[in-house]
Amino acid sequence: MYDVTIIGGGIVGLATGHALLNQNPALKIVLLEKESKVGQHQTGHNSGVIHSGIYYKPGSLKAINCRRGINLLLEFCNNHNIPYDMCGKVIVATSEEGLNTLDLLHERGQGNGINGIKKLSPDELWEYEPHAAGLSALYCPETGIIDYRQVCEQLSENIQKRGEIITDVAVVSIENRPDGITVATETIEYKTRFLINCAGLFSDYVAELAGVERQVRIVPFRGEYYMLKEQARHLVKNLIYPVPDPRYPFLGVHFTRTIDGGIEAGPNAVLAWAREGYKKTDIDLKEMWDYLSYGGFWRMAGKYWTTAMGEYYRSFFKGAFVNALQKLVPEITADDISHSPAGVRAQALASDGGLVDDFVINNIGNMIHVINAPSPAATSSLAIGEYIANIYLET
Repeated sequence: MYDVTIIGGGIVGLATGHALLNQNPALKIVLLEKESKVGQHQTGHNSGVIHSGIYYKPGSLKAINCRRGINLLLEFCNNHNIPYDMCGKVIVATSEEGLNTLDLLHERGQGNGINGIKKLSPDELWEYEPHAAGLSALYCPETGIIDYRQVCEQLSENIQKRGEIITDVAVVSIENRPDGITVATETIEYKTRFLINCAGLFSDYVAELAGVERQVRIVPFRGEYYMLKEQARHLVKNLIYPVPDPRYPFLGVHFTRTIDGGIEAGPNAVLAWAREGYKKTDIDLKEMWDYLSYGGFWRMAGKYWTTAMGEYYRSFFKGAFVNALQKLVPEITADDISHSPAGVRAQALASDGGLVDDFVINNIGNMIHVINAPSPAATSSLAIGEYIANIYLET
C-alpha cells in the first residue's frame, strides 16, 4: 500500500510529490499520469512566464503562493542549471479606462511586496519597449521567462529517485474504504492511505470519482497564439502586456519573449469544445454536454456573451487579432505573425456564473483536491506543493 497517491503529472502534481519527499523521504509515493510523459497539457502549453504576483489581491492564495513560489522556483533552477531570465515586463494602459486599473495594479504590487515597480510616462515606456504605445504603463522587474517543461523533467527525475511515476494510466474509478483508498485504472488497482488530486483539466471529474460533489465545474478555454516572424522580432524586447479587464481572470492578448529567443503574441480566450481541445476542430460531445447542462454556464454566458463573441471573432479572423496587437505595438502587421500551437486553460466556473479567480484546494478527510489552479500555478507550483504537503503532514 502506498502512503500517498497523486493523480496528475503536470507541474503542480510533480511539485507536490517533490515537496512531500523533501519533507518526509520515507513516504511511499506514486504519481499516476494518463499521458506517456509528464507536463503534456497546461504545463506544456503555457507561455513560460515567471509571474511576479502584481495582479493578485494581497492575502489571496494566488498572491501568497506566487510570491513564495518565485523564490522557490529560482532556487530550484539555480540548483539544477535550468535557464531562466528575469527580464521584467511592462503593463500598458492604451485607453483612459485602463488608467484606474493600472493604479490598482500598482497598489497590489506594492501590497504583495514586489520590488522596483514604477509608473512610466509614454516617453519612459519607450526606454523599455521602443515600439510600444500607451498613455501610461507600469514596469515590473520581478517578471521573467522560463521553459516549464524543463522544470517538470527535473522534478520527475527527483521524484523517481525516491518514489514512483507511472505513465499511460488513466484513472477510471476511486473507492474510499475504511482500510484505505483504491484507485483503479483500466489495468491495475493502486491501494493508498491518502489521495491528492492534481488532475488539472479533469480535476472536478476526479473529485467526483472520489465521491466529492462538484461545487464548481471546469470549463476549458482555449488560448490561441501567433509567433512573430524573424523580420518583426525587433519590435518586442521582452514582455508587453495590456491592462487586463478586471471582470475576467484572463490577462489579455500580449507579447512574450520566450527563453529560446522567439516572440509569442496572444493568447485570446475562447470556449473550447473539449477539455483538451487544442484545435478548433477538437470536439468531445460528452465534455461539451457537461458544461452546457450546468446552470452556471448559462449564467456566465448571459453576463459575458458580447465579450465571448469578440473572442471568437478574433479567433477566426487574423485581422481582428492583429488589431488587438496593434494597440500595444502599432507597427505589427498581419504579415509579421504566423500561427503557433494553442493551450487550454482549466477554468473553474461557479454555479452563479462567476469565473473563480483564486486557487481552490480542498482537504476532505484523507484526500486533497486541487480544483482550480490556473495561472500563475506554474510560477507558484513549488509553493503550492509545499502548501499541500503541509496539509498532508497535519492530517
